[in-house]
Amino acid sequence: MADDVWLVVGLGNPGPSYAKTRHNVGQMVADELVSRVGGNWKQHKQAKAEVVEARISGIRTILAKPRSYMNESGGPVSGLLKFFKVEPKSMIVLHDELDIDFGVLRAKFGGGDNGHNGLKSIRKSVGTGDYYRVRFGVGRPPGRQNPADFVLNEFSSAERKDLPFAVDRTADAVESLMTDGLEVTQGRFNS
Repeated sequence: MADDVWLVVGLGNPGPSYAKTRHNVGQMVADELVSRVGGNWKQHKQAKAEVVEARISGIRTILAKPRSYMNESGGPVSGLLKFFKVEPKSMIVLHDELDIDFGVLRAKFGGGDNGHNGLKSIRKSVGTGDYYRVRFGVGRPPGRQNPADFVLNEFSSAERKDLPFAVDRTADAVESLMTDGLEVTQGRFNS
C-alpha cells in the first residue's frame, strides 16, 4: 500500500475555544500521530496549515492541521497536496461524523460529503472526493439540538472518559490504512 508519500490531514477549527469540540476530533487524532513520532507542529509557509514531516512505519508522511475554519479547509489541503506533490489518492482526511455513534470509526475511500463542510470545501478546492477518510463517530445531537451547535460543543463527561482510547484507536487505523490497505483496515477497525 505504501506510496512515496502520504498526506494525513486532521480537520477542525483553529484556536483554543474549539480545541476540545467534537468538530476538532480529526485534529486530536493528528496530534496523537505527531505525539507518536515525537514531532512538533510547524507553521507551513505556503499553506495555511501546521505540518510535521515524519516516517510512520517507514513511510514518508506529512501530518497536517489546516489553520483555517472547517468550511475553508480546502484551500490549505489543496496547497499542501501541490507543495508536497501528493496525489489525492495518497491522502487520508480525519474528521467527525454525525451519522456514526460516538467512538465508532469507519475507514473508506471516496464517497459523498454527507453535509460535512470540511469535506465539501476539500472537494471544491481539490476537484475530487477520491481520497481516504477515517470518520470518527460523534453521534447525533440529543433532542432538537442543531447539529452545527452540537459539533461545536465539547464531548460529554461520559464521552471524555473514553475519548483518549477512541483517538488512540483511530490513530492505529490511520497507520493500518497506510501499511495494510483499506480492506484489511476496514476488517480490523470498522465497527
